[in-house]
Amino acid sequence: MSRLVLRSGHERRIQAGHPWIFSNEIERIEGPAEPGCAVEVCSNRGKYLGTAYYNPKSLIAARILSRQREAIDDAAFFEQQIRRALERRRLLYGDLDALRIVHGEGDGLPGLVVDRYGEVLSLQVVTLGMDHRREAIVAALQNIFQPTAIVARNDVAVRELEGLTQQVEVLFGQVPEDLEVTEHGLRFKVDVLGGQKTGHFLDQKENHLALRGRVEGKRVLDLFCYSGSWSLHAAHFGASEVTGVDISGGAIQIAEENVRRNGLEGRCQFVKADVFDLLREMKQENRLFDTIVLDPPAFVKSKKKLKEAIKGYLTINRRAMELLAPGGTLYTCTCSFHMDRDTFVETIRQAGRKAGRTLQLLEMRGQAYDHPVLLNCPETEYLKCTVLQAND
Repeated sequence: MSRLVLRSGHERRIQAGHPWIFSNEIERIEGPAEPGCAVEVCSNRGKYLGTAYYNPKSLIAARILSRQREAIDDAAFFEQQIRRALERRRLLYGDLDALRIVHGEGDGLPGLVVDRYGEVLSLQVVTLGMDHRREAIVAALQNIFQPTAIVARNDVAVRELEGLTQQVEVLFGQVPEDLEVTEHGLRFKVDVLGGQKTGHFLDQKENHLALRGRVEGKRVLDLFCYSGSWSLHAAHFGASEVTGVDISGGAIQIAEENVRRNGLEGRCQFVKADVFDLLREMKQENRLFDTIVLDPPAFVKSKKKLKEAIKGYLTINRRAMELLAPGGTLYTCTCSFHMDRDTFVETIRQAGRKAGRTLQLLEMRGQAYDHPVLLNCPETEYLKCTVLQAND
């Protein structure tokens, strides 16, 4: 196996547990190293630090898969790692049918995401190194789960940074025409071929429960609602009236189907609209809501765009706060790791000041337990969810 030797002083972060090695941290490569191949990572003094896969064309030139000398190319390696990740989830969730099985760096498998929807597995392979090992990964998944189908949702822009194309394909089996999962007793249709992410949003599971005991008899506005998870939970927990808003007509159709599956037609309605524009119109109409959920897509696509994205978060939160009834509750989220907690809270604070609202921070929440955060890799903490109450 070829060796990747770090520049002097650049081993500390790796020794602390971070799996990424940037191209400017590499002193030299000893031996032939084709893109995607396995390499031993060593300090400048020759100390072994881990086994990684290598991509010289990427800014993150190597990602560590193991801290010991072992083969990282065969199905046996991936089966062992995935079984470990699965066991951790079984301790938390039992046999829940909608679950993230592998969460990239958080589970020691950077570049790989695997979600389970019943008997269907939906995966994303976002790095060249993992793409080269796709057959081994699929073999491991088949051996562990015996799934009906395995779908690759590789239609994410980040693949292009690794020199990969975007595509959606069925790697194994046949996807059922009607795929359904449950969350907290609610039934949801899942579109693994055309839906957002891998087919459904799994990372807000615990946060949905934060609605319980707070929305009975309340008017709820769910912004960027997608397939209606927040909306249905609000109605399920007793909201009298729920309005979900999304710009995607396909998302609205799935949300309406989910409402019918759960018999909540009388309390949920959905509107296809641009959220920014609709909030402006609602303010002009003097509409108020007791609870507002603000769960937008990531406005921050890169660190260079952070200042621009902060303006977007500032505007959308200010407009939402302007529609919040006295004593009302705002659930506001960001799903970008570039927006850290302190920056997000400060942005919300500024939005409150601009909206002329006095807000209390009730809770600071994060991503679901099956989306683990690796403490030594802060980039794995991407989802932040704050629960605020209007004190005016």
